[in-house]
Amino acid sequence: MIKTRGLLSEELNKLRQELMLMAARVEEDLGRAHALLHSGGEELAQEVRESEKSVDAMQLKIEDMALILIATQQPVARDLRELITVFKITASLERIGDYVLHLAKAAEKLAAKPPFFATERIENMVETGAEMLKSAMSAYQGQDCDAAKQAAAMDVKIDEEHKALTEEVLKLMKKKPELVKAAARLIKLSGYIERMGDHITNICEGIIFMIQGKHVELNKTK
Repeated sequence: MIKTRGLLSEELNKLRQELMLMAARVEEDLGRAHALLHSGGEELAQEVRESEKSVDAMQLKIEDMALILIATQQPVARDLRELITVFKITASLERIGDYVLHLAKAAEKLAAKPPFFATERIENMVETGAEMLKSAMSAYQGQDCDAAKQAAAMDVKIDEEHKALTEEVLKLMKKKPELVKAAARLIKLSGYIERMGDHITNICEGIIFMIQGKHVELNKTK
């Protein structure tokens, strides 16, 4: 039994390392997308496209590892909750990766043809999202519920920026109908980041379940 427990602990550590690598890859891609907002560049955009495929492969690898552990080690209590949470985190990271890819494509177009007004709100949202993701995965690594709640709380900033940007752009669209197409693209871009924040919140909720065995709904006022 001790030997089995030792093996499970060792394999869980390997799984955690792979999960952190997947999160790091998504964080790097988000950084590239942010850089694209400033400078554009086909090379950066292509790097995000290629990396997105790697993120998908990482998800499959990690989930296969978790399934094997569940089938062969018969984990219980906290260990089982962590393995269940792994599926939630990988799914969320994969979706975040998808939104980052959409963001990169849109940013490439914006950089090639600068918008008719500042993209400061978009940049603020991206920066908050990057900080939020980093903090969420740090909470997972440190097994820290309070840190997970603090990370999720950052989503309020993203939602506020998204709401403000949408209101500003809609007002502008009424005044200048000729800008409707470009304005709609910007609102769509903001929406990608807003949904990215929701998925990071899901990760934080999973972390709390893993540690405390409780299902919580963070940011319930949304």
